Amino acid sequence: MKNQTFLSGFLLLRLTDSTVLLGLQAVLFSLVYLVSTLENLTIVLLTVLDRHLHTPMYFFLRHLSFLDLCLISTTLPKSILNSITLSNAISFLGCVCQLFLMVLLLTSEVGTLTAMSYDRYVAICHPLHYEGVMSKGFCFRLMAVSWLSGVVFGILYSAGTFSLEFCGSNRFHQFFCDVPALLQLTCSEQHAAVSVSVGCGALYGFSCLVCIVISYVFIFSTVLKMPSRESRSKSFSTCVPHLVVLGTFLLIGTAAYLKPTSKETTLLDLVCSVFYSVTSPVFNPIIYSLRNRDIQSALSRVVSKVRRGLIKRY
Repeated sequence: MKNQTFLSGFLLLRLTDSTVLLGLQAVLFSLVYLVSTLENLTIVLLTVLDRHLHTPMYFFLRHLSFLDLCLISTTLPKSILNSITLSNAISFLGCVCQLFLMVLLLTSEVGTLTAMSYDRYVAICHPLHYEGVMSKGFCFRLMAVSWLSGVVFGILYSAGTFSLEFCGSNRFHQFFCDVPALLQLTCSEQHAAVSVSVGCGALYGFSCLVCIVISYVFIFSTVLKMPSRESRSKSFSTCVPHLVVLGTFLLIGTAAYLKPTSKETTLLDLVCSVFYSVTSPVFNPIIYSLRNRDIQSALSRVVSKVRRGLIKRY
């Protein structure tokens, strides 16, 4: 039975065998994907087209939205297609690509969120030095490190996981290719490469979390010293949701990869995977951008320009 999985590919999780329920699942996932795509694409276009948003903060938001758009596009379209075609198969190469992209995008997103917290730290705690510290070159370097980290971890996780020997069943209880799910199918007794990769990934995530927490500790200490109650309230209302989302995202992702490998997938495992692969790309734009007055003003200006252009044309 060894190497059978390598030849035939894998079978993803199918939540139900009912064609009606599969159709409803396809519709639900399609709506989620459409909403997430519109949200993130809107932010990317606004931060590119509106010159008022050509600042470091919106530079990072643009990259975060692009990462979220790519992240949800890596998992949901395949799941939607499988629901429509009544299939749950994915090729071996397709699984390799999906795992590589998932790790790359998640790692880059963690790096981007860390850069965003540092940007807020400099803006609130050292406003007079903001333009000098957060220069265009420095912002590009931060994003380059974030993307490079994603590529490195993507290669490490993919190479380590698919260097293992698979045998027996090729069905796992997950709707996309993920390391914990794939480890359930391996017959290799030693997972040294995967363990090292997961350990490095956990260290990276924990380091980013520490940097984020330290940044927000300084931010909150500065905000508490502000004389205006309105300024304090505004700053807290902006920072607290960001910190909660950041912490939850990092802790759930770390827990999903650090938990002991089990032959059975629990509901908690599915909830964790859905959170960091689907929920984050949907709610990140709402939390970080769409409630922002600058984004709303930019959207109004772009819509007005388009409307005037259409009126002149016709």
